[in-house]
Amino acid sequence: MIARLLPIIAWLPRYRRSDSQADLIAGFTTAVMLIPQAMGYAMLAGLPPLVGLYAALVPALVYAPLGTSRQLSVGPVAMDSLLVAVALGGLASVGTDNYLALAAALGILVGLVQLTLGVLRLGFVVNFLSRPVISGFTSAAALIIAASQLKYLLRLELPNSHLVPKVLYGAAQQVTAVHGPTLIVGASSIAVLLLLRRFAPRVPRALCAVTLGTLTVWGLDLHELGVPIVGHVPSGLPSFRLPTLDLNLAQTLLPSALTISLVSFMEAISIGKHFARKNRYELDPSQELIALGAANLAGGLFGGYPVAGGVSRTAVAATAGARTQLFSLVTVLGVAVTLLWLTPLLHYLPKATLSAIIVTAVINLLDFAEPVRLWRIKRVDLALLLLTFVLTLSVGIQWGILLGLLASLLLFLVQTTRPHVALLGKIPGTTAYLNCERHPHAEPEQGVLIVRIDSQFYFGNVTFLKETLQRLETQQPAPTRAVVLDAAGVNQLDSSAEAALQELDEAYRERNIPLLFCHVKGPVRDVMYRSGLLQRLHAEGRIHLLTHEAVQAALHWPPLQDTHPTSKPNIPPLEALDSDPRHPADRIGCGKLQTS
Repeated sequence: MIARLLPIIAWLPRYRRSDSQADLIAGFTTAVMLIPQAMGYAMLAGLPPLVGLYAALVPALVYAPLGTSRQLSVGPVAMDSLLVAVALGGLASVGTDNYLALAAALGILVGLVQLTLGVLRLGFVVNFLSRPVISGFTSAAALIIAASQLKYLLRLELPNSHLVPKVLYGAAQQVTAVHGPTLIVGASSIAVLLLLRRFAPRVPRALCAVTLGTLTVWGLDLHELGVPIVGHVPSGLPSFRLPTLDLNLAQTLLPSALTISLVSFMEAISIGKHFARKNRYELDPSQELIALGAANLAGGLFGGYPVAGGVSRTAVAATAGARTQLFSLVTVLGVAVTLLWLTPLLHYLPKATLSAIIVTAVINLLDFAEPVRLWRIKRVDLALLLLTFVLTLSVGIQWGILLGLLASLLLFLVQTTRPHVALLGKIPGTTAYLNCERHPHAEPEQGVLIVRIDSQFYFGNVTFLKETLQRLETQQPAPTRAVVLDAAGVNQLDSSAEAALQELDEAYRERNIPLLFCHVKGPVRDVMYRSGLLQRLHAEGRIHLLTHEAVQAALHWPPLQDTHPTSKPNIPPLEALDSDPRHPADRIGCGKLQTS
């Protein structure tokens, strides 16, 4: 139990000296990348660069002993930073002490939400964010993030808005006011980052861009020409501070905290699972929630803001050979050294270079491949992706992902309320029955309507099934004298659906049409057993294992009488269905119920 809550207890005693060199290299490499990234992402959140370093220090230190991912690099990320800016933009002025306190309070609230979800073992909630929703959201967010950096790259006064057209229009109106030296520094930094990514991917390009930008500004006195720089960065480690978090403030920040909690967990778990599969170990989603929650809580208490697992940094750490979370402790040491002794070197760092780092980082969030893939394989999911993309750009980051999530759930509900129903026919020369629409050579049995339901049967699709059976019956060339329901695709049956089966059975009985069942799975049979329907179907010989058996019984069925027969010849006992070797290893609800 303790090892599950504190994974470091499991891996540290087995730590091999041969892994130390790889972890040291990975930790140093990640620190070189993280330090400039953290400063840039803090600017994106509307915070001083120093806060980014605080958020890169404490959360990673807390995550290392608690996380189950061996390669995840925890710290500031672009998506969370943008969400923080959106959440706090209307509550306080950027750069004020109140804004910093709200950012820390938001980090604490995010931590508490994630801790609660983790303790309750609710890591599965991220599954509700479907891949099309994630792709549409991240692509739109990438454009919003890039547009938000124009004011630093051009040194313009632009509106703080998530509406990309509004920001671009504002920039176009001030095109004559663009500051030339700042534009040159920003464009040069972007060029350096892109060229190094293309021709020297192993070189720490963010560090190179920061070094070149700082030296250029210092050597040419570009700050005297108006190029914005980071300026004085106080040295020293962050101190414990408890921001004010009253009930009213918590209620105001809670929607944003919930959004950030899910988005940051989604980002961390997706990249974490990728490298867990690659390195052949298991990730515990609920423990990851606990680890991230503790990291965010600690970060908020030490002057930081919400963090997550960085995709690009994790990839760099894994490529550099990270074997355990010891690499994160090395990264923390690098950040601590910077805060204690190297902050004077950051004085002349141009803000345009930090913006360039952000812009080039979020380019990878633009997902062009996924829309092409969805166009080819499932266009309704493409519509969901485009809807989320448009909503995020038009109504905002938080509402975009929320409405995309709701649209995804609505699509799921629509699909389950109108499930796929197949009219089956016999393949000549065999006992196999397949979908007539997909297999034109399948021959429907004259007078026997054979239908397969490919979904759970519940209150939401009861009416649809009844209407579908009526429609299929009217389309048959010969009068229907028996109906066979193939339940191979039905995994669950609720009380409303069971009552509907009873009603269908009675309705067909009044017309002297037998309703037979086959391939009924254990959980479904358990519900039918409790209601008494299973016993009646079995007593009358109307429940079978195989479709062919049910059809043969239907073809030779005498007209049903008004009274229910108590037995039929050659009907095995109900328990015998379980012992039939052709049947899957699930159990009918006879005696002690057992659900497969």
